[in-house]
Amino acid sequence: MFSVIIPLYNKEKYIQKAVQSVLDQTYSDFELIVINDGSTDLSLSKLEIFNDNRIKIISQENTGVSTARNFGVANAQFENIAFLDADDWWHKDFLLKMESLISAFSNAAVYSSSYFKVKNGKNISANIGVNSDFKSGYINYYQVYTNTFWVPVNCSFVVMKKSIFEELGGFNPKLKFGEDLDLWLRISLNNKFAFLNKCLAYSNQDVEVNSRALGNKLWKKEEHVIFNLDYLAEIEKNNSQLKLLLDGLKIRSLHNFYRKKENYNEVLKIISKIDFSKQDFIYYFYYKFPRFLTEFYFKLKVLGSIIKQKIAKKIKN
Repeated sequence: MFSVIIPLYNKEKYIQKAVQSVLDQTYSDFELIVINDGSTDLSLSKLEIFNDNRIKIISQENTGVSTARNFGVANAQFENIAFLDADDWWHKDFLLKMESLISAFSNAAVYSSSYFKVKNGKNISANIGVNSDFKSGYINYYQVYTNTFWVPVNCSFVVMKKSIFEELGGFNPKLKFGEDLDLWLRISLNNKFAFLNKCLAYSNQDVEVNSRALGNKLWKKEEHVIFNLDYLAEIEKNNSQLKLLLDGLKIRSLHNFYRKKENYNEVLKIISKIDFSKQDFIYYFYYKFPRFLTEFYFKLKVLGSIIKQKIAKKIKN
């Protein structure tokens, strides 16, 4: 049995598809809890078309996605908690396959599948860092993530144990970006992850920009997970795989702050502790080469993108 949690805030264009993908599951023993986080659009009214006693809708004032998910778990009946974002959707066999994964690898705390990234209407298979012949099993979360830097766990294709969630206090409500990464990292310190190498979810990248928690946005320091990882500082000293992952995430997440000199002193402090010898050279270039060279490089990238778009339009026409 599963408790499915969907946090909902102003996703009127997408919520019906998300909910329908849950109701269409071939494994039908679940409850669906939608936490309406103070939506101001037509999101709530879009749910009126559904008449299914497995659906429970709870409304609250807008307090953020972390609080919404936490409240959903607090109201969940079952031990297996599945999360789905309101603008994503599942393959019809997602819960069925997760049930099998749980049965086969019962010692894990977190279970996930591969997924499709939906971009410009096209389904792109996620490049998860497991071997091509890997089918299912326990994974080293740090190593798999570091291999390709495609997220192996996300709040639209994950199932986890309610008891572990509650033990760790759930999502950090202060974080607005990377709150899920923070939770997976805390879980990873003492628990196993199991992974099914089959695309069973759809991560929608075609959502309007103002409706997404984008990584290139200059979030406040207290809202961005990368500025709030000090609790791992001592642990990563004795865990080279964790340090490799955290270093990679830091250099990928902080460059916009670095270029625009936002939270600059804090960024420099974090970057000074990065072992660049084990990261892709391009990031050494970003941070260590003279700024005029890196800015010229980014201008060339923008120009190249514009040229590609114009060529694509001409070919299409």
